Amino acid sequence: MPSPSLRALGLFAYYEELVDTWTRRLRDRHQAEDLTQDAMLRMLETSTVPQQPRAYLHQTARNIAIDGFRQQGGRESVTLDVLETLPAISGDPVANLHAVQLAGRIEQALAELPLKCRQVFVWQRLDGCSQQEIADRLDISKNMVEKYMIRAMRHLRERVGSLDQH
Repeated sequence: MPSPSLRALGLFAYYEELVDTWTRRLRDRHQAEDLTQDAMLRMLETSTVPQQPRAYLHQTARNIAIDGFRQQGGRESVTLDVLETLPAISGDPVANLHAVQLAGRIEQALAELPLKCRQVFVWQRLDGCSQQEIADRLDISKNMVEKYMIRAMRHLRERVGSLDQH
């Protein structure tokens, strides 16, 4: 097993990627940096070296974000980017019901959008496709992809709102 200092050097290859990913999701670079540092610290504290350190770091960061959300009571407004980090099933039946209701509101709001607008949102936010990939798939310009995404996000914010609305 490599020494902790050698493992730490290997982790820095993923630092900016994690910070960038979580800055987009949380819309706060300082929070993203804290989250990334916590994930790296947890990995350094493990006694075994994961086979896929990049995946381990991303999953650890996701778990830390979820834990932070739960500690805050889950009652504050959350950006739509973070919705993919919410657990599908937890031990708390109230949280599960809340998640099912939220998923239903999102599904209903997405269904109200035109097909191309809905496809852009799903492919970019859930599948992680780039704007250029989506533009190529739909045979439209990148500018049009941006316009569809803005329309979808605006519509979802209006229809879904924050997590504390029932």
